[in-house]
Amino acid sequence: FGSSDFGSKPTGDSQRSRKPGNFVMADVAVITVNAGDAGATAWVLTSTALVFVMTAGLSFFYGGLVRDTSIINTMMMSIVSMGVVTMTWVVLGFSMAFGTNGPIIGNADYAFFMGLDMNKWGNLPGLCFACFQMTFAIIASAIISGSLVERIRFSAYVVLIAVWSLLIYAPLCHWVWGPEGWIAELGAKDFAGGTVVHISSGVSGFVAGALIGPRRHVDKDLGPANAPFVILGGSLLWFGWLGFNGGSALAVDDGVAARAVATTLVAAAAAMLTWIALERLLKGKSSSVGAMAGAVAGLVCITPGAGYVTPGWSILFGVLGAPWCYVSVAMVNKFNLVDDTLDAFGLHAMGGIAGAIFTGIFALEDGLIYSGSFLLLGKQIAGAAAGVAFSAVGTAIIVLVMKLVVNLRVPEEHELSGVDEHTHGELYHSPAKAYKPQEKAKAESEASSSV
Repeated sequence: FGSSDFGSKPTGDSQRSRKPGNFVMADVAVITVNAGDAGATAWVLTSTALVFVMTAGLSFFYGGLVRDTSIINTMMMSIVSMGVVTMTWVVLGFSMAFGTNGPIIGNADYAFFMGLDMNKWGNLPGLCFACFQMTFAIIASAIISGSLVERIRFSAYVVLIAVWSLLIYAPLCHWVWGPEGWIAELGAKDFAGGTVVHISSGVSGFVAGALIGPRRHVDKDLGPANAPFVILGGSLLWFGWLGFNGGSALAVDDGVAARAVATTLVAAAAAMLTWIALERLLKGKSSSVGAMAGAVAGLVCITPGAGYVTPGWSILFGVLGAPWCYVSVAMVNKFNLVDDTLDAFGLHAMGGIAGAIFTGIFALEDGLIYSGSFLLLGKQIAGAAAGVAFSAVGTAIIVLVMKLVVNLRVPEEHELSGVDEHTHGELYHSPAKAYKPQEKAKAESEASSSV
């Protein structure tokens, strides 16, 4: 397809040149006291709420895919990240990610959100920007659980995501979006977190799952315990993703936010339809779980390029990204070298890699289609590869150290019977209460006669 089929290259503010790392995350080098953009502030605050809801959506999406004896534990692994990562981000994570201290890591200048209250960060209030970024760190940590559910101790998981959010997520975030971050300075584009969120979490979960070991009761033929939960969770993710990508424009006056929302909707729709078509072709039926998995694949793929490509090209992000993720999931399950329980690696890591590559091809500014140069594509591949390598090695070190000091796995009998009751003292299905109408009528009669 030529550029005339998918929209010509825009000019003016919507395509203005910005320094590396600035197109997506505003001017993070210094805090100023200039008047902010009220519209941008309202939109980013709204997007903060939308992205926060995504973690709840992820809990339903993941919870519906496991056995009914592990639903509560699986959902709690997402929900608890709201508490754990909020605290790590406030205490030190934000400052490590966005402090000014060179290309590798930030500093402690903004620890406990110091200097952010009632001050501006670019065109936004400092706390607005920090809280928006916090929701990304929360869901990135929660995605990891998709490779670990039904076998990792809840307490060990809490420690893992606390350490991971500081030692893996925050530095990688600094590389891509922070001031002087080396991937940003390289010129790689990551509009809303293809590398920062999805590659990091998908690869980290895969590595952690490999080191912890597979489940002892694996039965892929059982299917999901609660498909409606998967539909609800996937729909909430799709809804929240409009803020995830659209809010990452950090402005409303140049058309980039609208473009990001449009490409997000289109890519997800194209990927969902492609996925269920593949299921129909290969399995004879199109499943509800497949529809939601396809939508998520499209959402992940468009994330790094949402503000850089036209809605027309975003169709290809979905049409090409869906089979890429479909085959990735199928291969991981077929060879079964790692028990990637809920396919976090196939959807998030591989989808993030595909999105980075597609952005290098279809980006309006410097993309292969428009410039004829492979330079941006090479930078995209380098940035994604750095994210893979850092996440894999760093997570391996964290998990191996943890194995030396704590027991990471639940007892075998708890794993086989389901971890909900043993870990949380709760069951998804409440014990059935026998209904005895004669006894109920007698009790009501005695109660009325005693009045």
